Amino acid sequence: MQARAGDVRRRRVPRAEAVAKFKELAVKVSQSGEPIVGRATVDPPGSTNGFGVHIADVEIDPETGKVTILRYTAVQDVGKAIHPSYVEGQMQGGSAQGIGWALNEEYFYDNQGRMKNASYLDYRMPTALDLPMIETIIVEVANPAHPFGVRGVGETPIVPPPATMANAIYHATKVRMRDLPCRRRRSGRRSIRSRGGHGRRIRSDSDARP
Repeated sequence: MQARAGDVRRRRVPRAEAVAKFKELAVKVSQSGEPIVGRATVDPPGSTNGFGVHIADVEIDPETGKVTILRYTAVQDVGKAIHPSYVEGQMQGGSAQGIGWALNEEYFYDNQGRMKNASYLDYRMPTALDLPMIETIIVEVANPAHPFGVRGVGETPIVPPPATMANAIYHATKVRMRDLPCRRRRSGRRSIRSRGGHGRRIRSDSDARP
């Protein structure tokens, strides 16, 4: 079968007998209940790079060191966004995973070398209650090494969040976090408390935002 310009035709069949409209096929499929299955393969000549920039506004409690994300934006060159809402979902999911690495996720071991937080009940990953709506800005610069111009989307947004959060914390507190997760560093908590004062939350500077 071959699809072109809204028509579906069978190969090696005379043109007059081969052509059908997508809407005609959709009607027949609804009557039979059979699924539509498509298969395709691609072998690009080489890989390409991913490009992304992340921006975060945070609020920090100087008494506990708790970091609250007020706003988060991911900007990414996706090549060609064939399905934009799916692309946004990939960018948001990757950002959430990276934020988890930056602020929460950590292994704990006892004196016998056994992991103490080996279940999802104890391994702290961010949930919807921990994150704002992650804003996405899709930049489309076609990938010349792919027939459709696409780039891998889900991998790139995992990388920037740790540095983004560390920079946001630094802008708010002038304390540079160099270990992950950021909020677990005790020396950082003492420094943040000394700068923030008692009971006053500290926010990162967001003057660069539009």
